[in-house]
Amino acid sequence: MKFVMRPYHIVSLAGYIVEWDFPYRNLIIVNKTSEPIKIEIPVFHEEWIEEHRQLGLDVIPVSKDDNFLSMWKRAHAELDKVRPKNE
Repeated sequence: MKFVMRPYHIVSLAGYIVEWDFPYRNLIIVNKTSEPIKIEIPVFHEEWIEEHRQLGLDVIPVSKDDNFLSMWKRAHAELDKVRPKNE
């Protein structure tokens, strides 16, 4: 299945990680480009991260001990720096 990341948007993929042995509990995906980018969901393997970084997305893995909310806020602040004012 594919999901379209709109330009200058951020999304959490926790509900789309389907492997029990996946090393991260969540992935924060940020599209800082002006183009929509299709991503493959669900996430089955770690190689997914590098494959989608090559598409131009910021992929931020969230491990069990990380603070998701602070990571989300940091990623959102970085996105706001590059987002055009009319978006």
